[in-house]
Amino acid sequence: MTATPPRPAPRPTQRLAFTGTITGVGSTSGTRVVVGHWRHSPLGAFADAMVETADGNRVLVAPRQDVADLVASTYSFDEVRVEPVECVAVPTWLTFASPSLRLSVGVGRRTPTGWALRAVPRPVAVAPAWTLVTDPAARVLQRGVRTRGRTGVGPEARREWYGATDHHRVDAVAGWWEGVPLGSLADVRPATSFGFSSSPVAPSRTDVVSTIEL
Repeated sequence: MTATPPRPAPRPTQRLAFTGTITGVGSTSGTRVVVGHWRHSPLGAFADAMVETADGNRVLVAPRQDVADLVASTYSFDEVRVEPVECVAVPTWLTFASPSLRLSVGVGRRTPTGWALRAVPRPVAVAPAWTLVTDPAARVLQRGVRTRGRTGVGPEARREWYGATDHHRVDAVAGWWEGVPLGSLADVRPATSFGFSSSPVAPSRTDVVSTIEL
């Protein structure tokens, strides 16, 4: 009688928290850009950009290979570029510079959503369980926006939660993608398709803790 081989032990789950801002803008050229500026993360401080062109090509611009590996295994891209990145973020503007992308964003006033987010105690706002409340609200108030979901398929499938703590509108944008001017500021249309959630249609910057479960 052949013994049944033991089942492999399940891999332990690991949650990684990234604290920073997500800035999403559209442009009259049709190119949409999402910049993540992460002050604290398991990979240290860094900034990356997700670019979707008018023809739907999705490109990740990452400052290091370890960042590229994690982000590209969590979201969907047609191309990944590891390039030197310089990013400066202050309350009223953000700049991102790499060989492929030059971007300057003017950040405006706090939105009504931002005031509502600030009223929630931070430990509650950043907890993954709180997305059970915020996800239904986001679906109604911000078309295409989700605060919880799954990314990837098969063994690489992961769960992710967005705990937002503030929200500001974006008033202006200027820059170039591959040397071609982006044009002026426009809504994020069509929605970006990197993962389960898009940026809000109205260009904005969100203070957020993104939690990824490996």
